[in-house]
Amino acid sequence: MYLDELRTLLVRHARPDWTTAIDGVLISKVDRSDPPYLSMSGTVLAVIAQGAKRLALGERVYEYGAGQYLVTSVDLPVTGHFTEATPEHPALGFGLTLEPSAVAELLLQAGAGDIPRSGGSAPPGIAVSDAPDVLLDAVVRLLRLLDEPRDRAVLAPLVKREILWRLITGEQGGIVRQLGLADSSLSHIARAVRWIREHYAQPFRVEDVAQLSGMSVSAFYRNFQTVTAMSPIQFQKQIRLQEARLLLATHPNDITGVGQRVGYDNPSQFSREYRRQFGAPPSRDAAGLRRSVRTPATALP
Repeated sequence: MYLDELRTLLVRHARPDWTTAIDGVLISKVDRSDPPYLSMSGTVLAVIAQGAKRLALGERVYEYGAGQYLVTSVDLPVTGHFTEATPEHPALGFGLTLEPSAVAELLLQAGAGDIPRSGGSAPPGIAVSDAPDVLLDAVVRLLRLLDEPRDRAVLAPLVKREILWRLITGEQGGIVRQLGLADSSLSHIARAVRWIREHYAQPFRVEDVAQLSGMSVSAFYRNFQTVTAMSPIQFQKQIRLQEARLLLATHPNDITGVGQRVGYDNPSQFSREYRRQFGAPPSRDAAGLRRSVRTPATALP
């Protein structure tokens, strides 16, 4: 019942840039199964109403379809694409940005015993579950407000809080709850992820990043691997290659310069690792990048 109305609302309000009149809410409508593309996940809830999607993080592969949701708790480099999408039966999805401050506020307001206890170690950064009716109901009511401008400013924040509460107390609540805990293992790893993203072009020692995160080297490495499905060095490589591909979209004739800007001193190594990641050397891949590269702002996980 909820999925039928959800599909109707998503089709009605889909825009080319995937944005909506409600802050933090995105709508995807995709009518073809393009090749996988690399992007940053953001920290989001994504619900599929029609079609299916496949997402890869390191060696992990997540598949989810109509009636299922995916949550991401750390901004991670993922490769994904819709596997079921045609003009007659487009893939339809709802997205909501998850704000750590909003999670923290709900955790503070919750009564003792209302929220399950979280484990001490960091959970995976991505998880998939079947969407319960109470969650789908709240998503539908939020999207109905796109047709009710007078009520939107007052009611949208309330319904967004309800959706967040359903996530916090739901099957994947452990992932979402750690977003709002300042001293959680996930928050320490998120700090390291941000540092690597901001300094991806420079070499680093794992020991130094572990210290920055406030963790021992062994605990840092173990938790980083759990959250991101990669080692810190592999994560850096993913960020470097993703940034290189974005740069090549505007500098297709400067392969060596792009490689150096993202941290590769050896052009051969850059070309080899780029080809391993994207299936073609930089010179060949650059030709079609203006059409195929998508930014995180226009893509849902």
